[in-house]
Amino acid sequence: MIVRLGLIYAIAARHAMVPKHTKNEVSQMKTLLLSALLVSSALPALAADNPSLTGKWKIHTSVAGNESDHECTLTQTDDAISGTCTSGEMKEVQVTGKVDGTKANWSYESEYDGSPITVKYSAKLNVIDGKFAGTVYVDPYGVDGDFTAAAEK
Repeated sequence: MIVRLGLIYAIAARHAMVPKHTKNEVSQMKTLLLSALLVSSALPALAADNPSLTGKWKIHTSVAGNESDHECTLTQTDDAISGTCTSGEMKEVQVTGKVDGTKANWSYESEYDGSPITVKYSAKLNVIDGKFAGTVYVDPYGVDGDFTAAAEK
């Protein structure tokens, strides 16, 4: 009987040294751990959702059957876009625009056959491998088309 009491005492003493957590405490720890994992895994995705347009871009446009290539140097500061574009057919023009989340809109004024035009670009900023695409609209002619942009290396 003494041996049995000693064994029971040893088992009880051993369990007393291991901290016990209530179900509520375990649930809170699991929730905290899961929250930390979700936040840390979302950070790279957040950074990828807001790419910057700052840099040199080669932009190919196709409007009403007319193809053209432009080289643009853009600067994005917060939500503002500024910069210049040029091509063999046009002199250097000033670019202005805005970024709203993952959407970007910018434009420049130029000439076509001696008449003033405004060229407006619109894109969803899903930059993959240094490339993105969108639509282009030429005012006042009311023609539109597509463009692709590739970061200049």
